[in-house]
Amino acid sequence: MRKPYYGWWIVLGAILCNFASLSVGQSVVGVFTQPVTESLGWKVWQYTLGPSIAVGTGALSSVVVGQVLDTRGPRPLIFIGSIVSAVCLFLLGTQSSLIVFIPIYLIAGIGGWNLFSSFVVNSAVNKWFVRKRGWALALGSAGISLGSLITPLVLTGVVDNYGWRTGYFTLSLFVLLVVFPIGILMRRSPEDYGLLPDGVKEGQTHNLEDLPVSELSPLNRSQAIRTRSFWLLVFGFALISSGLMSVLIHAIPFSQGAGFARTTGAIGLSVNGLANLSSKAVWGFGLQRFHPRILVIVAYSISATGVLFMLIAGSYTLVSPLLVGFFLYGFGFGGTIPLSESLWARYFGRAHIGSIRGVSHPVTILGSALAPVLVGVSFDLTQTYRPAFVVIMFIFLLGAALVYSSREPFVPDLASSS
Repeated sequence: MRKPYYGWWIVLGAILCNFASLSVGQSVVGVFTQPVTESLGWKVWQYTLGPSIAVGTGALSSVVVGQVLDTRGPRPLIFIGSIVSAVCLFLLGTQSSLIVFIPIYLIAGIGGWNLFSSFVVNSAVNKWFVRKRGWALALGSAGISLGSLITPLVLTGVVDNYGWRTGYFTLSLFVLLVVFPIGILMRRSPEDYGLLPDGVKEGQTHNLEDLPVSELSPLNRSQAIRTRSFWLLVFGFALISSGLMSVLIHAIPFSQGAGFARTTGAIGLSVNGLANLSSKAVWGFGLQRFHPRILVIVAYSISATGVLFMLIAGSYTLVSPLLVGFFLYGFGFGGTIPLSESLWARYFGRAHIGSIRGVSHPVTILGSALAPVLVGVSFDLTQTYRPAFVVIMFIFLLGAALVYSSREPFVPDLASSS
């Protein structure tokens, strides 16, 4: 009897976890910024410091998390992360002091939503797919799109009508009901069940011509970090992530500062999510035909153009260019997970992808942790988001150029050494 293939269940789990982790960790920050700061008398940078600390501490814990992924798989991580996240979100709804606020986010970053983030679930997807990896990653990352499309709009309604504390309580319940059960779906690798990636039938093998060299000669962590391509990917995607997260977190305050209604910013984030979601088929199709490096240039040129449209819209308080800007920003954003994860697995193989990504993650995510705070400081000093958003445009292009300059790092002597 043919053994069941679990790969597409892993993809389903990735969709739900990506949706939840983005919702509670990033896309809601802009929804809470003004209500919390006005209610508690905080500065914008003080509020954004909390989520940024969560991102930073989560990145640091990724070194250990990556090793667990390779040895135990994502299941125990998701179970622990959902419980810790639910508790921390509930406590965020009860606190009224930065002295309490900051430690809660620190704990949430170390052992909360980082344990069911895209880093965790996409490592699992990479282990279950090779030839169909582009499609699987694109589909799995649809949860990111849904988090941008649904959560800001829904939660803005909750916060505006029932208060920001109720908003945090709602997120806490959401994590318990949605994320915790996902752990049941998740499995480490197809080989654990006597299966092959991509659902290849028992007794068959992959066509070697379809496989990247890394699949036959994967690098381990110590070998990977000695390559030039490793560091080009690390710093390239660090810059890209810093721009993406800064716009995502400050989108609603940016819109308000430009004279738009608060709900217009929330609608803009939903348009971003819609574009993000609609782009998945494009990136999945493209990954089957083009090298991911080429698509990286295309994706973040589109996102940079989107930010330009947002700046133009803000100068003249025009809704249509603003929404076009959100759409273009989101369309490029939609390529982030399938393009980046495809490159990591293509360059270094899937055997040690968890530990390799665990080492790369702290540096890559540093931009995501620091940049939103710096944007908040810039706003507090200048009372405008324009200078920061202009810088973000060029950051997208610089990061994409670094990634494009990378090459598959396989040197026979390096791959065969230990």
